[in-house]
Amino acid sequence: MKMREEIDALTVIGLNPVGVLIFPRLVALTVALPLLTIVANFSALYGASVVAWAYSGITFDTFLGRLHEAVDHTSVAAGMIKAPFMALTIGIVAAVEGMKVGGSAESLGQHVTASVVKSIFAVITIDAFFAVFYSAIDF
Repeated sequence: MKMREEIDALTVIGLNPVGVLIFPRLVALTVALPLLTIVANFSALYGASVVAWAYSGITFDTFLGRLHEAVDHTSVAAGMIKAPFMALTIGIVAAVEGMKVGGSAESLGQHVTASVVKSIFAVITIDAFFAVFYSAIDF
């Protein structure tokens, strides 16, 4: 949209590009990423139960029983608490890099790559801060 001057057109007609383009996407990402986290958790547990059954003959009931013994609810809660913060981080980094795109495809490619790299770095850094915070409060 930046390359085709659509953002400039929004400004000309009196609309705030941040309010029209970025904010709804941040809200959607903040809602969608925790939902994707839930889906990923269930998929991983299902896959683990299938592998445990296929290789070791462990039944699903036994797997669930051992899972409840091994994994505390606080571990799941810790991941679910982090998910919206990670979504906001990814969305903000992507929006900032997207607004920097110039008028060429080369610029688009450079900023998309920069967005991915910066988002990964930011998510790892924020995850480290959460780990320190959770450790400090004995969560």
